[in-house]
Amino acid sequence: MKISGFTLVRNGTSFDYPYLESLRSLLPLVDELIINVGRGDDDTWEQIQKFATNEGQGKVIPFESDWQLDQPEKKRGGLILSEQTNAALLRCTGDWCFYLQADEVLHEADLPILKKTLERVHTDPKVEGLLFNYYHFYGSFDVIQESRSTYRREVRAVRRNSQPKSVGDAQSFRKTDGSKLSVILSGARVFHYGWVRKPSAMKEKTFFMDQLYHGDPSKKNLANRTPHTGENYRYKRFWGLKPFRESHPSVMKDRIEQKGWHWDLARSPFQVSLGDSKKIALDCIEKLTGIRLFEYRSYRLLGGFFNRK
Repeated sequence: MKISGFTLVRNGTSFDYPYLESLRSLLPLVDELIINVGRGDDDTWEQIQKFATNEGQGKVIPFESDWQLDQPEKKRGGLILSEQTNAALLRCTGDWCFYLQADEVLHEADLPILKKTLERVHTDPKVEGLLFNYYHFYGSFDVIQESRSTYRREVRAVRRNSQPKSVGDAQSFRKTDGSKLSVILSGARVFHYGWVRKPSAMKEKTFFMDQLYHGDPSKKNLANRTPHTGENYRYKRFWGLKPFRESHPSVMKDRIEQKGWHWDLARSPFQVSLGDSKKIALDCIEKLTGIRLFEYRSYRLLGGFFNRK
């Protein structure tokens, strides 16, 4: 059984992505690691080449790509993200393909679990993918978001002969005919750090990413470097945030220790609107019953899973 890893990154350094930490967390699991590096404005390509040489163990296969940002039709709904993800997936040669985005990291404690899960399901063709539980960090490394505003699970490993493809804004996968993959819970976690970085980088990252969903900014927004979504990039306290007291992946140790900003959940004013009432009610039902009502699933969940405990 051969395992491929694949990912994409563009301007990872300037947008303060933990992309090297993400790669380090995935490398021990895979036999090859395909990295699609979009041509950008910083040293991301040089950092990836350095990683491949110094840490890659002969597994790393990077390639550069041009994101067609001058084409308006590519800047709607994050479509270009799935296109670039598929460019990496198509280069994979493994039986199984593990995907991480540049702000997603695996915990080393879960690697034996993942290997055992793969051994268990590899000979079962009904299983076409593995589903991961998500920890979404927000504002600081000691705060996570648990509410209906975030997805709690997503597919991050796919069986290559099931003909998977990344869809939409690259959050999930479908088969080439559009049908859902049949998956099981992997028993492993993905640590998602998309909303925890220095505020200046958060603003620039949001300014760029908003364009991939909503098109080019207005002249006013361009002049002020203001994202389409306004001041959404500013950290604020809202429903669903809570302290995180478990361990982070070891590859994140240096980044966490070198954090150059401070955001205190307890001392931030709580913000709530009338529109939050439905979400709060459904979250309370989920906490009492363990059932997330009306949950959108881009996959078909099969019975049975590997218990990480």
